[in-house]
Amino acid sequence: MEQSCQGKKIFILYPHSVIKDELLDILIMAGFESYVLFDHKRALKLLLKYPDSIMFINIDEGMSEREWETYVRGIQEDPETKNCRLGILSYNTDQNLMQKYLMDLSVPCGYIQLKLGIKESTKIMLNVLEANEARGKRKYIRAFCENDISATVNIKSPSGIYYGKLLDISAAGVAARFETIEKLAPSSVVKEMQFKLRGGLVLADAVFMGKRDDQVYIFMFDIPRMNPDHKLIIHRYIKYTLQHYIDNLKL
Repeated sequence: MEQSCQGKKIFILYPHSVIKDELLDILIMAGFESYVLFDHKRALKLLLKYPDSIMFINIDEGMSEREWETYVRGIQEDPETKNCRLGILSYNTDQNLMQKYLMDLSVPCGYIQLKLGIKESTKIMLNVLEANEARGKRKYIRAFCENDISATVNIKSPSGIYYGKLLDISAAGVAARFETIEKLAPSSVVKEMQFKLRGGLVLADAVFMGKRDDQVYIFMFDIPRMNPDHKLIIHRYIKYTLQHYIDNLKL
């Protein structure tokens, strides 16, 4: 199977609250571009736009079991969405129901029993995503935040404080625009860069990697030395930015 550099979009339709709050953090931190959806009609439009995506459906919510069966069949039989890979999430342990989705409908991403608990459900889902090469060739998810006025950075030095606007961010590093900044030598370490991410504050040492143009600077985080709480702030900001994009996408 040929891997995409960008990886696949992963949609979770009508997620239980525990999945929305915990599992999504884990998926994002593992490098999977994941979103939650609460409208099965909009979900179909997203599958049409992203026909190589993966969608896990919580069949305990939203519609009756018979309606979900029709919904799944429709996706798998439609030439425009048949390449999307579906999985089922449910607390229902009825063997006949499981057999219908696994054997009769042959959903490729399985039937995940949420009754097993969040830890085991997450492990199964991660294994499914790895098997489907959902991460692609990338190691980190990058969020583009040029239009988010709340995403900023500043650098303190003996010569003053330099303020910048974040353009994009991943768990590995950032690109930022500075109108003025002191001269930085390649591979120099900038201590305690301060990042503001929608109210979250991150302090991190970073290595200056170079420039895209006269005002856009690239930095890579000193990941081993980064505070775990600050890593989580970055991942949650990435999750927010991705979700905001998909929620506001005109279809």
